[in-house]
Amino acid sequence: MRITTPLRAFRPLATAVTAALLAVFLTPSAAHSAPRESRPVYSYENAIRESVWVDTGLDRDGDGKTDRVAADIVRPREPAAQGRKVPVIMDASPYYSCCGRGNESQKKTYDASGHVVQMPLFYDNYFVPRGYAFVGVDLAGTNRSDGCVDVGGRSDIQSAKAVVDWLNGRARAYTTRTGTTPARAGWTNGATGMIGKSWDGTIANGVAATGVKGLRTVVPISAISSWYDYYFAKGASLYDSGPNWLSNYVESPDARAKCAAVQRQLVDGAPRTGDWTPLWTERDYVKDAGKVRASVFLVHGMQDLNVRTKHLGQWWNALAEHGVERKIWLSQTGHVDPFDYRRAAWVEALHRWFDHELLGYDNGVDREPMADIERHPDQWVTSTAWPPRDTATTTLRPGHGDRAGVGTLGLRPGTGSETFTDDPQLGETDWAAHIDRSTPDKAGFITPPLTKDLRVSGSSTVTVTVTPTTSSAHLSAVLVDLGPDTIRDYADSAEGITTLTDRTCWGASTAGDSACFKVTQAKKTDVAATVFSRGWADLGHYASDTKGVPLTPGRPYTITLDLAATDHVVPKGHRLALIVAGTDKDLIDPPSSTPTLTVDLSRTAARVPLVGGATAFTGATSGSSSSTAAPTTPYGLETVPGPHTVHRVPDGT
Repeated sequence: MRITTPLRAFRPLATAVTAALLAVFLTPSAAHSAPRESRPVYSYENAIRESVWVDTGLDRDGDGKTDRVAADIVRPREPAAQGRKVPVIMDASPYYSCCGRGNESQKKTYDASGHVVQMPLFYDNYFVPRGYAFVGVDLAGTNRSDGCVDVGGRSDIQSAKAVVDWLNGRARAYTTRTGTTPARAGWTNGATGMIGKSWDGTIANGVAATGVKGLRTVVPISAISSWYDYYFAKGASLYDSGPNWLSNYVESPDARAKCAAVQRQLVDGAPRTGDWTPLWTERDYVKDAGKVRASVFLVHGMQDLNVRTKHLGQWWNALAEHGVERKIWLSQTGHVDPFDYRRAAWVEALHRWFDHELLGYDNGVDREPMADIERHPDQWVTSTAWPPRDTATTTLRPGHGDRAGVGTLGLRPGTGSETFTDDPQLGETDWAAHIDRSTPDKAGFITPPLTKDLRVSGSSTVTVTVTPTTSSAHLSAVLVDLGPDTIRDYADSAEGITTLTDRTCWGASTAGDSACFKVTQAKKTDVAATVFSRGWADLGHYASDTKGVPLTPGRPYTITLDLAATDHVVPKGHRLALIVAGTDKDLIDPPSSTPTLTVDLSRTAARVPLVGGATAFTGATSGSSSSTAAPTTPYGLETVPGPHTVHRVPDGT
């Protein structure tokens, strides 16, 4: 666990320079009148709409010409006419033509001249009248761009980085896809902020990790930080397909006809063994966090079972290690955009963030709490720092109870062993529902009912020593809040929201591009237990992520599982549980065999980031009954059902 610094750890150069100039040159009365908020003073109806094709310098489709990526631009006309330059908000996406963006799956549309008419989402409608340009980039191999999709690799990242370079005068662009007439970005000051959900946000992470100059901030929403961790968890397969399937899913017909070589590279470079290969090294942005110059506003659903919050935790910690300015929102949803679960607050927060980071306005956003966390549906709290400064990693140890497989969880080392047999037909919700029963499929360890609230904040690990009966085995470890609650129904197909028919409007509209979007509300469910953090591993990768090996039946192995980042309060009266089991149904694929595993309790421990550390744990568990019997729960409460569907497309459409 890493204790982070406040949001104001440092401020972007533009903001710092602006503040210094104001302090030196302005009188107190003038400084008081300095702008704090951009206003919608420019015409969206009359905005300039144009397209350029930026040269990436790559020839991934092998046609003998460097690939050009299409960038569709909407920018206010008035500043250009007055010779004033504007900053840019950019969303680089593979989904603009194949699948659509947002809750309503909007796609780009064009007029007869090829200029964009509808730009998906609200960013252009809202920000262009406020003096920003919006740029929607088609990743290489998609929509109107050349090249091939390589799923987070060099081509994907260069697609967007080249546009940032062009906006800052360092790359070439043309007015048509095949022509020679140059296009110049004299209308912008080069200050760029990237935003996007899922794959789009992943590109923002990847471009930030190049350290490209001119990229001032990124807002990755439910984004990937390392593509290996999208497909595998320490060797355990999360999906039944690899990046070649995803590439084929989003590529344009033209690219699909040209990109067989790239598809083959994706197949060969990503074996289903779960071994780490050079392909994954290229797509690991965490290792390059030290290059990040941009500030980062991270947003993620804590129950996102598509882009799981391991991505959030490892990226956040790496950025913290390098002193990057950070802000974070954590919701109870699955893979959902904040525009669809906290709309008004999100638009305001994003507006103030971009004003501060791209326009240099001293609006105080850098002095506000670092984290916003949804504690219950539509009930939010803040934290000055995240995780809180008094968070400390606390070692919790499993122990024997009075029934097989129903043990204790405390600070003292355990002795003896517990045994379970992998059952691929069961998963974490089944285990939690039967936590107080001896069942053959899991080993559960439970605190007594808490006498005080206990807050888990950050990323946990679970180290287990197990002896398998077969040559292959997968392991799961989950943290569970045992007790009744009303939560967002993240397992529903809409992952915690219900879309209504009414609309609200956010910005200006034209006949072809409405700023009005369907209203949503929280979809809730009553539960008796909540799994709030989870992790998985292939035991054959016990010694190395690089390569798995067959297991020797009867031999003990020790492996550490990385659990997803979270911020969860186990309330007074509830119990905290650790469950260790095999295949987590619908969340990892089963191994090739069906092992029985014996857990050595003396060599097994969970390291959990608790606010208040071991002292808080002792205080919350002191005075409780030592019995692990379940408290009475209201009639009809169940654990939330298993995932509605297994995603293998990081888009949320």
